Amino acid sequence: MSADSPLTYKDAGVDIDAGDALVERIKPLARRTARPGLLGGIGVFGGLFEIDTVRFPRPVLVAGTDGVGTKLRLAIDLQCFDTIGIDLVAMCVNDVVVQGAEPLFFLDYYATGQLALDQAEAVIRGIAAGCEQSGCALLGGETAEMPGMYAPGDIDLAGFAVGIVNRDRIIDGSRIIPGDVVLGLASSGPHSNGYSLIRRILALDPAAAGRSWEGGETLARHLLTPTRLYVRSLLALIAGCEVKGLAHITGGGLPGNLSRVLPAGVDARISTTAWRRPTVFDWLAKTGRVADAEMLRTFNCGIGMTVVVARTAAESAMALLRAAGETVQAIGTIEAGTGQVRIDR
Repeated sequence: MSADSPLTYKDAGVDIDAGDALVERIKPLARRTARPGLLGGIGVFGGLFEIDTVRFPRPVLVAGTDGVGTKLRLAIDLQCFDTIGIDLVAMCVNDVVVQGAEPLFFLDYYATGQLALDQAEAVIRGIAAGCEQSGCALLGGETAEMPGMYAPGDIDLAGFAVGIVNRDRIIDGSRIIPGDVVLGLASSGPHSNGYSLIRRILALDPAAAGRSWEGGETLARHLLTPTRLYVRSLLALIAGCEVKGLAHITGGGLPGNLSRVLPAGVDARISTTAWRRPTVFDWLAKTGRVADAEMLRTFNCGIGMTVVVARTAAESAMALLRAAGETVQAIGTIEAGTGQVRIDR
């Protein structure tokens, strides 16, 4: 190109045609996530959603936003993008449902230096799958192509979910009392937390990533197992049982997250012998020489969600959760205290 040639946006690194092509690829994915209340579709300036005031006469909107942390770096390094979108949805909707809210819709933000259509479609296909699995509509999003902001091949992701709950059905932990039981729902692995430490541990043993793991996949691929979506099972539980408290176990682990729903006058006493820690956490602890306390505040260690119910409701709650496909154990009790989580190892 000569110095006198007219410049285009594509010359500057932004391909409008590729962006338009991605929108066309996304439209059928978004249509599969449609649910009652959705108005319009992908491509409008703002997504529209109508609130059902018959089901929700005192509606309260619950919003959550999150990303997938440096798990995304592992996905980029492995060039494996088919499940990271599920992680993105799960990290948002799992936070919304613990308030007792039913997720309504989801929006995503996808940023890159240069748009690669197949890569972007794989990520958004995962986002759509996560929305389908959690019953919320993929309402819209933003694809940002920003040359010079990201290294070649790098991307960034963020998600945003909105749910709804009747005001008198909000779950906030305020009804938790001594004698209640803490149930633990199994995670699918590290979910989307602790990956900066995971990648540091992988660097200690570079051959480990390609080593065969459970089910015949590699350890690295196993570490990309998507975050479990608890929405449908928890909504079924809420409909059939009085749930006093819910905590999504993310960064901070059990001590840092269960404490967020405890009233000031109680403690949660958790026994780590109540469940079997998945072997991937044993490998991380051994290879990285990570102390037990550090494991418990960095990773979920096999428990991705906790539920607090009255002792008299514990058995029926576990039956409902198992019928919904969850692996669940009673992992602790509530006792008088000061709002702390006490771990018995």
